[in-house]
Amino acid sequence: MLRKSPRMTLRGAIGALALGALLAGAPAASQAATFTWATANDILGLDPHANNHGVTNAMKSNVYEPLVRREPDGSLSPALAERWEMTSPTTWRFHLRRGVKFHGGEAFTAADVVHAAERVKQNDMAYVVQSVAAVRAIDDHTVEFETRGPNPILLQDLTLFFITSKAWIEANNAMAVARAGQPGATSTFVQLNANGTGPFRVTERLADERTVLVPNTEWWDNAQHGITRAVFRPVASPPTRVAAILSRELDAMYHVPLQDVQRISQAQGLRLIQGPTARSIYFAFDVNRAENADAPGTPNPLRDVRVRRAMYQAIDMGTITRVILRNSTIAAGLPIGTAISGFVESQNARLPFDAAAARRLLAEAGFPNGFPITLSCPNNRYVNDEAICQAVIGMLQRVGIQARLDSIPFTRFLQRGANKEYMFYMLGWTPGNFDITNPGRELLGEGSFNWGGFQDDRMAELLRQIAVETDQAKRQDLSGQYWARFQELLPMIPLHQEPQIFAVRDTVAELPLRSNEDLELRHVRMRR
Repeated sequence: MLRKSPRMTLRGAIGALALGALLAGAPAASQAATFTWATANDILGLDPHANNHGVTNAMKSNVYEPLVRREPDGSLSPALAERWEMTSPTTWRFHLRRGVKFHGGEAFTAADVVHAAERVKQNDMAYVVQSVAAVRAIDDHTVEFETRGPNPILLQDLTLFFITSKAWIEANNAMAVARAGQPGATSTFVQLNANGTGPFRVTERLADERTVLVPNTEWWDNAQHGITRAVFRPVASPPTRVAAILSRELDAMYHVPLQDVQRISQAQGLRLIQGPTARSIYFAFDVNRAENADAPGTPNPLRDVRVRRAMYQAIDMGTITRVILRNSTIAAGLPIGTAISGFVESQNARLPFDAAAARRLLAEAGFPNGFPITLSCPNNRYVNDEAICQAVIGMLQRVGIQARLDSIPFTRFLQRGANKEYMFYMLGWTPGNFDITNPGRELLGEGSFNWGGFQDDRMAELLRQIAVETDQAKRQDLSGQYWARFQELLPMIPLHQEPQIFAVRDTVAELPLRSNEDLELRHVRMRR
């Protein structure tokens, strides 16, 4: 249970990921080790069934647990379920771990799984049980999931299905899950308090300042991390994060600004850990509204695929990759990367940068003199996000589009996106289940992050077929058809697969990179 503070208001292929190496001759840490780390963004709250957001999901995994968890190398392993089997093409039986207790002392049983499956349906984490028709408790330690049809990736879906205590939720009248952006969404009981079965307990939460955790001494799994206290600090300013790691205020920080990579790599007692991620960065369009929000009374130009193609071909991604991203990333033509099931390498090439073709397409669409448009962009979430957007503004202006930049902090950016305020916007996405069905549903279908309202019957039908196809060759062929239709319609402009670069002090013996980014405390090892 969380002890409230008086001030409380309320994350290449998978196998390419690197482990932090031991530094020879590094000073030994004391037996009592506080691990302090920082990222640019705060978490969006503690409710495990709210806010499908990378940094927030990583924090949830320190406190709450799913039935099946994902390891740093992308593999799946048992968590609250010790084992499972399919008893029919649409029925999965999970045998639950015995002797597990929530932080509040309640025994973990099948009733908690059934209850959590109902609660999670209310928010943008609902995709984790999207294919599930029913969840039944067979006995206290056995639960069955019945799916609406064959689901070859149910285990992958469930890696972010965090289990809460039924008794705790009911005792605190906390069944409702508030959606991000709603009044009071950050101050519900479960956003301010935590009670999981995971390796760490939350002891303090000060929004935008710190979240403090301590080890769960009764955790069922191995806990040889050497951490006695963990402090998470959101630090939006890149120079401030760099200064904090250099002055030994932090044990780890993420993202390392690209311009500071050399400086940090040469600093005594620091090392860099870097590798690819499963996150795709892209621009998306509002193709739903009839009028241009930037020019009321005029038609929405983004509804014309020729305009979307023109904007795509106006962007010089080669220059962005080389100059702004310092060759740390790979430009992409698909909104998923190589680690995601359904990726098709032959379809990952981008449309060529061609400003002349962009002007011709605009003229063909009836916009020879361009049109006003606002590019909405976070300024503290992704690697050089604002700088990328600023460069794209100039590129669009050069083909005649009157583009302007609206750049805001990520928390506010999410709230406005949920309110469907954007015409043209940047977003990054890591598929929670590492499968094409996640972005297909969440970004291009009925999901809550499809802020531009894009819908296509052919893509929706292909996705339905992909979701139930158990033959991998047929599934991959369907994925190819899905992406061919995507590239015909261009509801997004894919940009690149985001890199991850951690700065880590010599107080830390091991910090493995995860393709889904950020860190889980159970994987961190302090020096003793």
